[in-house]
Amino acid sequence: MKALRRYRLDLSVRCPDDDRATSILASLGPDNDGYVQANHSEGVLTFSMEADNAGRLRQTADDLLACLKVADEVSGLL
Repeated sequence: MKALRRYRLDLSVRCPDDDRATSILASLGPDNDGYVQANHSEGVLTFSMEADNAGRLRQTADDLLACLKVADEVSGLL
């Protein structure tokens, strides 16, 4: 029987202001719902994700970072 192991990744990104942080979280919400928990406080966006294997966690993080890149390119927010 394999031991159950969970992998976790927490990521923090500075954002210029709360309005922009709120906008970014709203745009990322539909893609990340159920996969990434996201919050913002004092100009910092925080993302937390978990998976039962490293490959799945990497895929989730890669998707999140791709979405952040688009938000940055489209809006210049980050």
